[in-house]
Amino acid sequence: MVKIGNIELGDFPLLLAPMEDVSDPPFRALCKENGADVVYTEFISSEGLIRNAVKSTMKLDIYEKERPVGIQIFGANLDSMLQSVDIVEQTKPDIIDINFGCPVKKVVCKGAGAGILKDIDKMEMLTREMAKRTKLPLTVKTRLGWDEKTIKIVEVAERIQDAGAKAITIHGRTRAQMYKGSADWSLIADVKNNSRMKIPVFGNGDVFSPEKAIEMRDDFGLDGAMIGRASIGNPWFFNQVKHFFKTKTHLPEPTIKERIQMAEKHLKMAIKWKGEKLGVLETRRHYSNYFKGIPDFKKYKTIMVTSDYSDDIFSLFSDLKSKFKEQELAC
Repeated sequence: MVKIGNIELGDFPLLLAPMEDVSDPPFRALCKENGADVVYTEFISSEGLIRNAVKSTMKLDIYEKERPVGIQIFGANLDSMLQSVDIVEQTKPDIIDINFGCPVKKVVCKGAGAGILKDIDKMEMLTREMAKRTKLPLTVKTRLGWDEKTIKIVEVAERIQDAGAKAITIHGRTRAQMYKGSADWSLIADVKNNSRMKIPVFGNGDVFSPEKAIEMRDDFGLDGAMIGRASIGNPWFFNQVKHFFKTKTHLPEPTIKERIQMAEKHLKMAIKWKGEKLGVLETRRHYSNYFKGIPDFKKYKTIMVTSDYSDDIFSLFSDLKSKFKEQELAC
């Protein structure tokens, strides 16, 4: 039984990664409904939170049906991070997560995200002080190191654990790699196999199939997998993995009708969360992924991503469900 603090997650839990402009409440809820064991918010700027910036505070919204849910924050200033912990606690998440892994230049240049991998002492200090500040379980997401010459992830994980973290997720690349090359899970396994490690060690990076999830579990011995890009446009992925764990067989790929229904549900939830205008606008980015690879579908996706009115999109969804139902009957 894998546990984050007192939160029981079963054997080899699947976690939805915090992804900018992807892991919003509607998408998290859909992933939860489809097998995710824990979901994390988009990363939230500590500086934005303490200044009450709308873009940051809106990311604090969570649905009850998402639980257990973690709110992830990033920053490099101790006072700002501690104030952010206080703000985050008021929204009553189940977990607070620190982002020590984002490789994006605008984050790194401020010494936050993966930038803090250049200062392990500060990384440990922030973790310790934030863990003391909250009664919620504190977790950390990071990378192997700044570059291949500075990989000290076994030491880093020990220090993070000793500072009070209740779990650590490690992306199997350095900051220098960004998302290029392949994730090296063997170095994450070194952390797991360290006899001093008592907290869960989750792997992240390149889990694009159920087979890869089993490999991470059985060959590398990790405690769970954090799923990122494989879930974009495919919230079914979590159940696909769990089905494969149980049966060693693949679930059928979602039908076009199921994809339409998922996109329709996503749009309805987004409108309920952010209102008509923003709900329509911010769901656009998901359509190309929901309908990726479907022949002769481009003209429909164009309507979805250019229409400003939900009625037009819902009408299109309705027409498409009828159209593809007729095609199925014809077969």
